[in-house]
Amino acid sequence: MTRRLAEVAKKVGVSEATVSRVLNEKPGVSESTREAVLTALDVLGYERPTQLRGERARLVGLVLPELSNPIFPAFAEAVGGALAGQGLTPVLCTQTAGGVSEADYVDFLLAQQVSGVVFFGGLYAQADAPHEHYARLAERGLPTVLLNAAIDDLDFCQVSCDDAVATEQALGHLRQLGHTRIGLVLGPSDHVPSQRKLDAARVAMARYGLDLPDQHIERALFGLEGGQAATARLLRQGVTGLICASDPLALGAVRAVRRAGLSVPEDVSVVGYDDSSFMMCTDPPLTTVRQPIDAMGRAVVDLLAGEISGVRVTHDELLFEPELVVRGSTAPARERR
Repeated sequence: MTRRLAEVAKKVGVSEATVSRVLNEKPGVSESTREAVLTALDVLGYERPTQLRGERARLVGLVLPELSNPIFPAFAEAVGGALAGQGLTPVLCTQTAGGVSEADYVDFLLAQQVSGVVFFGGLYAQADAPHEHYARLAERGLPTVLLNAAIDDLDFCQVSCDDAVATEQALGHLRQLGHTRIGLVLGPSDHVPSQRKLDAARVAMARYGLDLPDQHIERALFGLEGGQAATARLLRQGVTGLICASDPLALGAVRAVRRAGLSVPEDVSVVGYDDSSFMMCTDPPLTTVRQPIDAMGRAVVDLLAGEISGVRVTHDELLFEPELVVRGSTAPARERR
């Protein structure tokens, strides 16, 4: 108990006596200090006293699938900053290979009596993945927001970048450069955003009077290695332009082109997706489709804060317009020998 008082007091910057008064519901403590002590208790992983457990903590779980893709920390930073403006404290939950699962994090956040949860890409975007933990959130009525394209039967607030528009922008850019043999490097077959990109590409290619044969479509796990392996297969099909479903996939594509003795963009043009950190510093700087991170982050928090306060908010998916950012990884097409 003494250790708990000391740690919470240090976290908040108050005396141990003040912490004790909060935990024992004694008078003489301001409401802001009381809230700060309770929040610190939750953040440090201590259980609230029984008489205080009925109150939901002013915490919001931010569940990220990984940190290696810089788009996820960027979204978490945008959402975390907006949450602070609402008097809410983010709790970062990052999955690692062989570590804590998404379902385990849901159990943890429910035990902490958080006010809401935001998912930044995860199992909700994969049709064949287990989704039972989302049902637990729905049963509790816990305010929840899903970022970027969930499966159809999850009735939560949703904020997404428009995958169809992103694909049309990338494809239109390559067509203007004269590319006709265009390949796609996408995520797994049950990944909803990737399927949206594929559907949009088929429509756009048909509009240009071009085919998109199955041999020009490759699936991969998100990451440099997946992008490299998928691109190596596409290069054998003679593609001169590549549209990738993420920036890490695109960087893997660049590596595969070079391993094949070719160059980017002289032999093969590469377009990424996200415009995550440092894409202007790669060699060559990556042409990519930018997600409007700040605007999407604000929308996530507005929806979440509305649900937390009991305001009725839309569960229809909010789609945000992406922006094509042209850099050095794309160039006019030339015939491959």
